Amino acid sequence: MIAHADARERARGAPSRVVDAQRALDLARSVLDIEARAIASLSARLASPFVAAVELMLRCRGRVVVSGIGKSGHVARKLAATLASTGTPAFFVHPAEAGHGDLGMITADDVVVMLSNSGETDELVLLAPHLKRQGAALIALTGNDKSSLAQSADVHLDAAVDAEACPLGLAPTASTTAALALGDALALALLDARGFSVEDFARSHPGGALGRRLLTRVRDVMREGDALPRVPQAATLAEAIVEMTSKGMGMTAVVDTHGRIAGIFTDGDLRRSLSRVADPMTARVDALMTKGPRTIGAERLAADCIVLMETPPKITALLVADDDGALVGAVQMHDLFRARVV
Repeated sequence: MIAHADARERARGAPSRVVDAQRALDLARSVLDIEARAIASLSARLASPFVAAVELMLRCRGRVVVSGIGKSGHVARKLAATLASTGTPAFFVHPAEAGHGDLGMITADDVVVMLSNSGETDELVLLAPHLKRQGAALIALTGNDKSSLAQSADVHLDAAVDAEACPLGLAPTASTTAALALGDALALALLDARGFSVEDFARSHPGGALGRRLLTRVRDVMREGDALPRVPQAATLAEAIVEMTSKGMGMTAVVDTHGRIAGIFTDGDLRRSLSRVADPMTARVDALMTKGPRTIGAERLAADCIVLMETPPKITALLVADDDGALVGAVQMHDLFRARVV
């Protein structure tokens, strides 16, 4: 198949290209090094304007509106999405569309963040006076503190880089990486200032694996009622085997007369007991069970079950107890798979 593709390229007159492996690796390392230095330089330059920007966005009574064009526009979209998902209501407005009606989406209560490496992007520079007349606050994130955009902003954030990582010095690379990192720093400083919690984050991410891990509680996945395997301490080995078999969890809880967890009897306990028991009809399960089993509360995150189960020695089922140690449910690893928590 590859030979046929090469033949077709030669037939079309396309030049044959061969990747120089060492050159490619050297260039890749150079790119990463340049971009890493650009971010490190940003860190060293952070000062009062960054704090002023965070305070302006924190006090915002409306929305944070993020705008940019070209590669800066892609970074601006990402910043708007990160802000919105971490507790700061935000959206992206394309600067060209703003001049043709979308300016009506922006109010005097809003804070506008404009991204432009040069600080001279026509669409943004032309938009800035209209935003100021409307009363919106303006934060400019540029690589030129003498630029038109920087001078018109209420707060200017310096995202200048020494050089682009592009070997031609043309494609925005280090500059967009720096802007992206500075945007993340803004969003996460705001997250912290707002006291944004894991629970808040979960409410913003109800879909997908992340949402399931943050929202699903043990009570949502545990087996309870008639599906919950349990026997009293006085039960025989034979009775415990019947209960384990009928409930299909590979174990049964052993409870005292008050319903508190006394132990757990598992498939492993059964195998270990076979050589020690003469008569399964008379041997008591409380003499063969594992005492002091691991338990979890019903209100804990289901994802916490995984941590407890994976802690050596690993287990595949976990008992759920209330504050008094009474049995209220049980979770098996398969239950977590079905809930797509794992």
